Amino acid sequence: MSKAQYRAIWISDVHLCSRDCRVDYLLSFLRCNKSRYLYIIGDFIDIWQMKRRWYWPQIMNNVIQKVFSKAKKGAQVIYIPGNHDEGLREFAGAQFGNIQIVRDTIHETADGKRLLVLHGDEFDAIVQHRKWLAVLGDAAYGHLVWLNRVVNAVRKLFGMPYWSLSGYIKVRVKNAVSYVGSFEAAAVRRAREVAADGVICGHIHQPALKQVDGLCYANAGDWIENCTALVEHLDGRLAIVNWVKDWPDIALQMAGEEDAPETELLEQAVGG
Repeated sequence: MSKAQYRAIWISDVHLCSRDCRVDYLLSFLRCNKSRYLYIIGDFIDIWQMKRRWYWPQIMNNVIQKVFSKAKKGAQVIYIPGNHDEGLREFAGAQFGNIQIVRDTIHETADGKRLLVLHGDEFDAIVQHRKWLAVLGDAAYGHLVWLNRVVNAVRKLFGMPYWSLSGYIKVRVKNAVSYVGSFEAAAVRRAREVAADGVICGHIHQPALKQVDGLCYANAGDWIENCTALVEHLDGRLAIVNWVKDWPDIALQMAGEEDAPETELLEQAVGG
């Protein structure tokens, strides 16, 4: 079975260096899917976490090597730094190993839509104007994700699938819902200011694809809670891929077999 072919893929908020990064699932996703464009839209490497505690197993190198491999094989890879890897913003306009670093960009879909692509922390007033509070909030979020890890360890013992506790809480807490709505509205306003047909972002770890105030709003989600990516099909259609929910057999099997040949793993996972 050949790899799934997309015109473009967007991944956001991987947070390499965090123990809660589902790097195993991300590696299996990158192996099973290819695209003409690959957008990495912020917080790929968690420099905030790196400053607190170093955690870097070999599989994180494997993910970076896979991204460089895709660029070497002809994919156009665009890296947009976020707030957790903001130090890379000073390299905006540079190119390393066929990977272009920019602050934001416009992506034109196969059916002619112009979409503003950026990380999204510029719409977060707390990150922009109260950085100390953002770091404190990040630490609190880290505790919630740790609890999420414990819950899923127990679920795994009983053969239950991965589930995002923190994601569940966020969509049910009134203030969080209000924040997400305000964030989406601000992102769409920016798209309208640059005469785009919509916006693609990350930052809030809340995958979405919908119309907001008449424009397209898409959020690629993350690889800590949701394991999602945004994709563009060859005809220009956008879709959210939830790697664990949509392709559980492939995601789970390939996540644990990082050294096996890609084609062999994919065939085994689908019974080929």
